[in-house]
Amino acid sequence: MPATDYQSSSPSSLTQFGRSILSFRREQVHSMEGSTLEIELDAFQVHVTDRFLDLSSVGQDDLLSLKWIGKLLDCFLVCQEEFKAILYSHKVQASRSPLDRMVSDYFERSVKALDVCNAIRDGVEQIRLWQKLLEIVLYALDHDRSIGEGHFRRAKKALIDLSISMLDDNKDSSGSVAQRNRSFGRNNGRDKDHSHGNSHGNNNYQHRSLGHFRSLSWSVSRTWSAARQLQAIGNNINPPKANDLIATNGLAMTVYVMNSVLLFVMWALVAAIPCQDRGLQVHFTIPRSYTWAIPLLALHDRILEESKKRERKNACGLLREIQQIEKSVRQMSELADSAQFPLTEEKETEVRQRVQEVSKVCDALKDGLDPLERQVREVFHRIVRSRTEGLDSLGSRPNNAE
Repeated sequence: MPATDYQSSSPSSLTQFGRSILSFRREQVHSMEGSTLEIELDAFQVHVTDRFLDLSSVGQDDLLSLKWIGKLLDCFLVCQEEFKAILYSHKVQASRSPLDRMVSDYFERSVKALDVCNAIRDGVEQIRLWQKLLEIVLYALDHDRSIGEGHFRRAKKALIDLSISMLDDNKDSSGSVAQRNRSFGRNNGRDKDHSHGNSHGNNNYQHRSLGHFRSLSWSVSRTWSAARQLQAIGNNINPPKANDLIATNGLAMTVYVMNSVLLFVMWALVAAIPCQDRGLQVHFTIPRSYTWAIPLLALHDRILEESKKRERKNACGLLREIQQIEKSVRQMSELADSAQFPLTEEKETEVRQRVQEVSKVCDALKDGLDPLERQVREVFHRIVRSRTEGLDSLGSRPNNAE
């Protein structure tokens, strides 16, 4: 437009023109912000899909192994960090209804998962006891000298103790171990004293992170039930309604995804590791129309099928290494019962072959149990920290921000 046209324009038309430009720019910014959020939320779902596709791509022999469980916990930790970052980026909206209620519900579910973490650690300790008994068998029979009757007596006693321990664990699922009153905290006595002595102190952050969680950081009580705890975590996890998606600009779906991931990970841990009152009757109501739900539900179906196998129905845990312990105990016990002394060369060769198999199981447990316990501890602490930081962040309103 020529300069003379501008000069001949009235002030009101120029003002209107300016308002149109400003309105257009605001619409552009709003559109870009909406597009950025949509990309961010889509990326989160894509990442969840990819990670569960990777977890579901393993063969049946690797599913529910110590290595696989480790990858599952890594998946949860990464998803949790991405989820926390999204909430922090949009904390203004996350502090408004209805998203504030959804986020708060997620944090309360994650608190329920802390007891599951403690129960799983008890289960890891139980497996470690079985490992020690299996190592006694190994030490009794794994040497270059001729294997005599005394070696077999020592091995047989350890095998009987191991069989009884696994049978008792089937009935009571670590009830006795759970009474040891252990904690994921670095110094239980100090934390306990601190939470009592500072319950009215000025440091609210420390009070919440230590005092509030102190009771949840002990091992579970004798009456605690893994099945009931999973049901409590899974209660009212429903796909977001259309009006909630609109009201939250899609953030409600991200909370729903994280709720589903939390429930599945805790369910898989209970399926794999011995713990009190194990039960897998949790109903996953995830529509298969969501791309991330397809590999997650496929894993759920595979784990359920594994639990229904005749040889796994009465197992104290579906962890692959537990199955290998049971197989080793059965084979070594049959061998010990049928052994006649002095051993024939053929029988001694068979014994040494079985001992090699026991050695492999012991090595797998030795390499896998400590990293698993560290990961469960990290999940516990990350849940505590994320909830505390999340509540602090969401509790700050924009007008109070510095």
